[in-house]
Amino acid sequence: MRPTAKFSISFGLVTIPVAAYNATDSSASVSFVRIHTADGGRVRNQPVCSLEDVEISPDEIGRGYKPGDGDTVVPLSDEDLDALPLPTAKTLTILAFVAGGDIDPLQMGKGYYLGIDSPAAAKPYVLLREAMERHQRVGLGKIALHGRETLAMIRPMEGALVMQVLLWPHQIRPMDGVLPERQAEVAPNEVSAAEALMDSFGELSEDDLHDHYREALEEIVAAKLAHREPEFPAGEEQPAGQVMDLMAALQDSVRAAKRSRGEDEEAEPRSGRTAKKSATKKTAAKKATATKSASATASKTAAKKATAKKTAAAKKTASRGGRRAG
Repeated sequence: MRPTAKFSISFGLVTIPVAAYNATDSSASVSFVRIHTADGGRVRNQPVCSLEDVEISPDEIGRGYKPGDGDTVVPLSDEDLDALPLPTAKTLTILAFVAGGDIDPLQMGKGYYLGIDSPAAAKPYVLLREAMERHQRVGLGKIALHGRETLAMIRPMEGALVMQVLLWPHQIRPMDGVLPERQAEVAPNEVSAAEALMDSFGELSEDDLHDHYREALEEIVAAKLAHREPEFPAGEEQPAGQVMDLMAALQDSVRAAKRSRGEDEEAEPRSGRTAKKSATKKTAAKKATATKSASATASKTAAKKATAKKTAAAKKTASRGGRRAG
């Protein structure tokens, strides 16, 4: 790989010369070209001057900045940009170390691998990497890339340092109008069923990390070139439509997930089993309580009858003794 930029990381008084390499490959994604539908000819973007209405060669194209909402454009030369008082133009100064979880994922942008740019940079490079690993922190700083200053995060990954470009906080739009006006309420057993469904998903498989869309597109292209119909493997049709019974949909989803992994199906997700077990236990407890209560009542009745019999027998004996004595 060829580096896309070279700069230094400033870690206090420690300077680490590094080279940045693109960590992602945008060419591997599906892309289309524009064509004229009548004859299939390519439709290209031609640089045309808006004043003269003529095509401009690349060496005649420069930079301009449009301040405000007006039509005025101020030309800027390379010398003007080089004269900007930006210490971040060649140095990424680490400003703070924070927990990785403190970074809003919405701010995450393009990623770069950072490698050493000189043999002398090896030791401070490893020092910074190991310090962040042991401290479980990431570094935040600012760097100017491709003519623009941006926030950047540096973190250790698999023995190397990785830089992630971050959006500025003002570039994150507010969520006005996103949330519903009235919050929906869900029952505890529905949340438990959703958790059971989450547990049923398991780990990502190799097939999950495959670009099936690209393969399907390539099959369509190959079929058109060969003047044949495209051939696609038969897949399970996903159900569509509005969910009317949320609990039933969750339970059916758990069963479908287990079938897809070849596991034994269970009638209900964990929440259903738990609810039934709880209901069974409550019913059994009520029956046991009723049985004990009936038994206790019967015992008390028998005891009262026995006591009454004993009392009657004692009275008869006493009456007889009195008559004999007379």
